[in-house]
Amino acid sequence: MEPTEPRYGYGPPAPPAVEAEAAAAVPTAAAVADSAPQTSPSKSQGDWKWFVAAAAVAAAFTAGAFVAASDATPSEDGSNAVAAVVTTTTAPPAKALPPTTTTAAPDKAAASPSTLLLDASLVGDTVIPSVVTVQINGAGFGGATGVLGTGSGVVFDESGHVITNDHVVAAGTSYEIVLADGRIYPAELVGTDPTTDLAVLSVSASDLPPIAVGSSDALTVGDPAVAVGSPLGLDGGPSLTVGVISAFGREVQTDATTRLFGMLQTDAPITQGSSGGALVDGAGRLVGITTAVGVSEVGIEGIGFATPIEVVTRVVGEIIETGSASDPFLGIFGATSLVDTTDGGSIPVGVVIDSVEPNTAAASAGLSPEDVISAVNGTPVKTMDELVSLLRRYGAGSTIELSLADGTMVEVTLGERPSA
Repeated sequence: MEPTEPRYGYGPPAPPAVEAEAAAAVPTAAAVADSAPQTSPSKSQGDWKWFVAAAAVAAAFTAGAFVAASDATPSEDGSNAVAAVVTTTTAPPAKALPPTTTTAAPDKAAASPSTLLLDASLVGDTVIPSVVTVQINGAGFGGATGVLGTGSGVVFDESGHVITNDHVVAAGTSYEIVLADGRIYPAELVGTDPTTDLAVLSVSASDLPPIAVGSSDALTVGDPAVAVGSPLGLDGGPSLTVGVISAFGREVQTDATTRLFGMLQTDAPITQGSSGGALVDGAGRLVGITTAVGVSEVGIEGIGFATPIEVVTRVVGEIIETGSASDPFLGIFGATSLVDTTDGGSIPVGVVIDSVEPNTAAASAGLSPEDVISAVNGTPVKTMDELVSLLRRYGAGSTIELSLADGTMVEVTLGERPSA
């Protein structure tokens, strides 16, 4: 059976999503070590696709298996009008979380404990008031203006900045924010970053509860993960699902041009409409922004992906300050470096530089072909994907320290990706 082609959750049907051709575990082809390495995709095992989880509420698509979940009714001119998404319940008063119980992550320093889930209801009381529904307005089928769809967002600060996904706001011309307590406010688009699929909206409202910010670096596989979003554009406020952190460092290709690196993987259910929502740890601290789910020939496979908070805070901070985010550029071609093991195998140990682009950060820092990059600011790097993921945590103009396999330390000031 052919898999259903995933679609963006609003407006006209989007082009079919590109097959997620998973990178080989140990790539050997040369690649560009910057925010969008030029690698040749390898064949994946199984027919996988990724789609962004934005909920359609404007019209019922007749093609494919997804049908809009909405209060849409046909208008006289044949277009679809949709009632505003308004919650009618008020979130209960937040209860204080008890002291967290911790266990030391086996492969991390004792100073970076993993937090055990205490009570999902307590996490919900803390997080749900900070998660909003993003209503996207614009011209739909037939040119009529109305609600195109909904996504999710997270209150970032008391100034009214709300984090969401670029693909959530991309089709809209105006936006509204629906808070968990039912209040509705118009929102202004501050800026977007298609490279990381992040966007920031701004709303003028009082008593906004910013979400607490955590760290994905403090987590380990198996730690609790709670996803909070606004699935399917349903009334009644945000929805909470519980799972664990399943993996780190995933590469996800959501369309023909967008490749997301260093993504967190979770089995906490994420559905259409939850794009831009919160992935939090067991203490209710934001560790990622939910973005996509995996789909195979049998349907949604129960794995979702979130952009790690370390990338989110960098990109969102730049958007708030300047209206856009920089695209850091190192300027090398390279590949994962493999070293033979004594038992006849091989193991990745870093990124070997094949060539250095002239007039780039790498050239200015004196990096040379055959250098092997083994760490960025003290964080070990074993593969090309890991290098790209770490570089996305830093903006253009940031100075980082690269460790080379021969023990040399090189200071590099990252450049901006050249225009295509």
